[in-house]
Amino acid sequence: MSKKILVAEDSSVIQNLTRRILSLQNYKISSVKNGAQVLELLNKEPFDLVLLDIHMPIMDGMECAQEIRKLPKDMNGAIPIIAITGNANNYSEDEFKRVGIDYFLPKPLNYDTLVETVNSFMTNGN
Repeated sequence: MSKKILVAEDSSVIQNLTRRILSLQNYKISSVKNGAQVLELLNKEPFDLVLLDIHMPIMDGMECAQEIRKLPKDMNGAIPIIAITGNANNYSEDEFKRVGIDYFLPKPLNYDTLVETVNSFMTNGN
């Protein structure tokens, strides 16, 4: 059974590229455009990983990560979260860890690195 990834990204271009590339890796992709939609989906169905843009409308990635970690562990509360951000310099690694983000990738996205990172979380559980 293929693993499910939730992509939260407000840019349609990045969202579509990410969806295509990860689909080629045999992942099942769902995508949303803001943090509120992330929580809505995570409350309905299980996922194996969240790719979370930091700068989104309605609820940003930092706040969204904190809310995900409040979910019960068996209801996506322990899901790996990989942040995607164009402003990684605005946050320290400690700040990402504090809100529950497991790893972050800078924009512009290097899609080879994205695939390697996602695959490592899916196979090792990092």
